[in-house]
Amino acid sequence: MADTTIKVDPAVRDRLQELARDRGITMRDLLAELAGATPTKEELDRRYAETKAYVEEHFLGGSYTEEDEKAGEALWAGIVSGRLGEVQR
Repeated sequence: MADTTIKVDPAVRDRLQELARDRGITMRDLLAELAGATPTKEELDRRYAETKAYVEEHFLGGSYTEEDEKAGEALWAGIVSGRLGEVQR
């Protein structure tokens, strides 16, 4: 495997070294983990489309609408805040 150099500010380099040290791994391995765990826009778009299709097939029996999305966001906000209310479709 060929190496390459990535130029970053010293503060970023120091932070990466600290994170790697905390995990007991090299900075090379840390960067590989970060790159592997961070989805691209294309991957996020594909994940969204797959999730939407699953929800439509298994929960809604039809199209996932903007109202459904708003209801889901309201439900999530209620969960996060500790207030669970009824969500109407």
